[in-house]
Amino acid sequence: MSVVKLITGTALAVTVWVAFVVYSGLNGMWMSAIVAPDDAGGFAQYAASALRQNNKGNSAFVLIEAGQIVSQFHTSADDSVNSNTMFAAASMSKWFAAYAMMKLVEDGRADLDVPVSRYLTRWQLPASEFGNDGVTIRRLLSHTAGFSDGLGFGDYDVQERLPSLEEELSHPRASSGRQVVISVTEEPGTLWKYSGASYLLLELLIEEISELPFERYIDEVIFAPLGMSNAGYKPLDSYENNAGSYDLEGVRTSGYKYASSAATGLVVSSADLTRFLLSQIQATEVQGSLKDATLTKMREPHGRNSGFDIWGLGTILYAPTANGDFVFGHDGANDPAINTTARINPDTGDALIVLVTGHPALATRIGSEWVLWQTGIPDVLAAGAVVDSMLLPGILGSVLILLLALMMGYRIRTRQLTGEV
Repeated sequence: MSVVKLITGTALAVTVWVAFVVYSGLNGMWMSAIVAPDDAGGFAQYAASALRQNNKGNSAFVLIEAGQIVSQFHTSADDSVNSNTMFAAASMSKWFAAYAMMKLVEDGRADLDVPVSRYLTRWQLPASEFGNDGVTIRRLLSHTAGFSDGLGFGDYDVQERLPSLEEELSHPRASSGRQVVISVTEEPGTLWKYSGASYLLLELLIEEISELPFERYIDEVIFAPLGMSNAGYKPLDSYENNAGSYDLEGVRTSGYKYASSAATGLVVSSADLTRFLLSQIQATEVQGSLKDATLTKMREPHGRNSGFDIWGLGTILYAPTANGDFVFGHDGANDPAINTTARINPDTGDALIVLVTGHPALATRIGSEWVLWQTGIPDVLAAGAVVDSMLLPGILGSVLILLLALMMGYRIRTRQLTGEV
């Protein structure tokens, strides 16, 4: 074997090994669940330890198995939190807005696939080189409408006047402080890009189609039918029993309000969020609730990223299930350190709720561990953990290949020096 062939073969072997590590890593080969598959008590203990050790603010945790609550607890900076304490839900709000919009679709008052301009009278998208007829409710729900705003909504102090929906659509306040224009910048339906603007526009659509204020419509189709008396869209601090807003050091900060109820303004207790999840797990026959076929449609894949199905109609598709479905739900995060997650495994009727104020990523981290525990597959929000799991096998395997190549190279060189063929 020549040295050139050895180098070429070594490079190919390393490439193949790294590709294998990446492929298998994306399917969870290098990761292991935090507890044994049937150990719900062990998972609850893990979550309790993680919340108490890493969060100096407030939290709520609910674990559901086969449609039944098997564990729930709260951690608190001031011993004031209970199941009726209201937390800021952040972007989890989008799940509720999507649910409400699908109620309009189910009732025949809205069509998923006609241009949204047909429903709008109070505001219209600015002209675009791609045209706006491809902007539909389906694409707004799934972040595939051609928007690239990446809009996270900026905080408004309690004493500030909130802009109207039309004002916010024309001049949104972004959490990043950058200037954002809400318009079609990509061919609608061609790619997935997370868009806060999509849900701001959906909020306006719900008001236009229902002929009701957004908050009143949500109350009529979700809160009232499900008995959710501790949920709403007023500033968090205005509710007597609220979890507050804490920073990483456990210092309580001033609460804020937001210009989009649909995208980020929901506040909700763990008890009421549990009612929302159980109504979908148990297909509860509550007047006004969505039919099972509609709920199934909401978790059909529409948004893809890096070759993976990641988004349905208003739901994150965290990981595929054994029965060909998806673990679904929604996460949320807001300043200064708000993080929430609610996830359902439709195969088993298992679910998880984690509401946190005081840590910017802990609820999502626990949620990702839950998905891995449920399915054996890392979820779409666990990219960092997946990459970390690949590093050691990737490096060790590559080093082993290089050592073998060096040994073979040494043998080739020795044979050349001794005159062997």
